[in-house]
Amino acid sequence: MAVVGALPAAVRFVDSRSKSCNGRPIWSLDDYGETGVLGHGSFGTVIKARYYGTGESVAIKILTSTSSQDATLREADLLAACSGHRSIVQLRAMSLDPATDALSLVMEYVGPSLSDVLRWRHARPFPEADVRCVMRQLLAGAEHMHRCRVVHRDIKPDNVLVGGDRMSVKICDLGLAMSMTEPPPYGRCGTRNYTAPEILLGKPDYDATVDAWSLGCVMAELLRGCPIFSGAEDDADQLLKIFEILGVPNKWSWPAYGSMPLAGELVTLPSILHCNRLREMFPEHRLSAEGFQVLSGLLSCDADRRLSATAALRHPWFTNNVDDAPECLI
Repeated sequence: MAVVGALPAAVRFVDSRSKSCNGRPIWSLDDYGETGVLGHGSFGTVIKARYYGTGESVAIKILTSTSSQDATLREADLLAACSGHRSIVQLRAMSLDPATDALSLVMEYVGPSLSDVLRWRHARPFPEADVRCVMRQLLAGAEHMHRCRVVHRDIKPDNVLVGGDRMSVKICDLGLAMSMTEPPPYGRCGTRNYTAPEILLGKPDYDATVDAWSLGCVMAELLRGCPIFSGAEDDADQLLKIFEILGVPNKWSWPAYGSMPLAGELVTLPSILHCNRLREMFPEHRLSAEGFQVLSGLLSCDADRRLSATAALRHPWFTNNVDDAPECLI
């Protein structure tokens, strides 16, 4: 996969005869009409639009940062590298604003975010069968990304889209993703509530298991109706919230903890060695023994013991159950 680095103006990549950019179709502003705004963020805006050529609804991500040109092409490359999987949002084209030469990402329109759905439910937890249906799709999408040598680094309910057809969910927003072909050190990135502890502790060469941790956080949130590690003021506080639930690390539970770059300076471990309370939070009437094996395996502070997406999907919770999904999540 070619990951775009520093780039000149977008127009230099546009073939005026074929209307393409790096092999992808280019739309002009005249090719579609905006029908609504789907969201705002520090990156820019996502709008809903109708493509006049087919009548299809699409989502267009318009970046507004000073480095948006490079970021747009980089995300397009990463989306293209992961294309073809039903649990990852698909890139349709690029959009060119002729007045500014700015490129935007044109993606399939799916529906609201999982974060929106959780908010509409007013913190009401999902039944275990529904959580298994969602997690099967998200883990399959992550497995595909990782096989394509892409790490998302910011999986969270905001970056999961929910379709109306039988609980279809798709991973979106690869703005912070990276190619595993890039050499370390890798920087600190992601949303704190869903960030793996080794990233918080400054590990420079983390791997795809950071996405598995984030997926564990999403699974716990679906089962609880609210985030499992929320309300932290900074990275140190975030680690303490993790240790309050999963136990204070020691040489048996996390042998490599002491070698983490920030282990000695970012956080002082509590003098009381808390035990793992995860099962206490998710008793068997809420989550079966098979389901708890997956949750606890994803939420392992020790990345060497954490389940990969592939390993999680091989657990009996998935292999012994066929999902009878309700009509939709929404």
